[in-house]
Amino acid sequence: MKILVTGATGLVGSALVGSLARDGHTVCRLVRPQTKTAGGARGAFDVSWNPATGELGGAAVGADAVVNLGGASIADGRWSESRKKILRSSRVDATHALVTAMGKMNAKPSVLVSASAIGFYGNRGDEVLSESSTPGEGFLSDLAKDWEAEALRAEMFRTRVVLLRFGIILAKHGGALPKMVLPFRLGVGGRIASGQQWMPWVAIDDVVEIVKFVLSTRDMGGPINIVAPEPVRNVEFTRALANALHRPALFPAPAIALKLALGQEMAEALLLSSHRVVPAALTRIGYRFLHSQLPPALKTILSS
Repeated sequence: MKILVTGATGLVGSALVGSLARDGHTVCRLVRPQTKTAGGARGAFDVSWNPATGELGGAAVGADAVVNLGGASIADGRWSESRKKILRSSRVDATHALVTAMGKMNAKPSVLVSASAIGFYGNRGDEVLSESSTPGEGFLSDLAKDWEAEALRAEMFRTRVVLLRFGIILAKHGGALPKMVLPFRLGVGGRIASGQQWMPWVAIDDVVEIVKFVLSTRDMGGPINIVAPEPVRNVEFTRALANALHRPALFPAPAIALKLALGQEMAEALLLSSHRVVPAALTRIGYRFLHSQLPPALKTILSS
């Protein structure tokens, strides 16, 4: 297949592009003006893409699929009003421009796989959340709803749309895990607040395989929870991480300290809220996870 990928230099995008290229696909990394990429795997090349104007390079013609992974990092910087505008524009506005550009193609891509997040569900305590659960409230929930709505516009021209609701992606050299590891390596790691909040996690290897799986599975559409089948509470995650690193977990992070450091809204949404999300759609179609249990997954990732 010829596959267009936005966000190709990010954590998921870089891993996915390499894997798709090794599988023999032609991968077009959609890059913004002045963005530099570090070469890449054979079979992957850059195509100009300007979300501000909607301009898409001519080499994108003839694409069979689009994977939309673009978006500024949720965790890099306090949620000021200006930062929120960046987070929204890089997701909602960019996806609107991408779908509009797809709609102008003479031959439309057959599938759009577009990123979203478990923030869609909001803070739900111990409630088990599947793809059929209702959306929650708050900034992240509203952001995810609007992001998904823009992607679903592609259904107007009969493109299959898959919405990837990502949980916490675990990778050794990117994403949240290195930031979690640092306090433990310094000997000051511990649970977050009460530790009772649920943390839906997924290994980067599974993320890549799931994206490839949904690209090739023609009857899959709509939201897909990209999380391992066994979510854990923060206290369990802390214990497993400490064991994998052979470090103690003695210093809990008080909620009030996190709110002071990040701001109340950001701390509650990213660290203190509870998401007991399960991969009901993936389980139903029989996807077999490479990493279904947290302790061995962490040991494998950290030793890779």
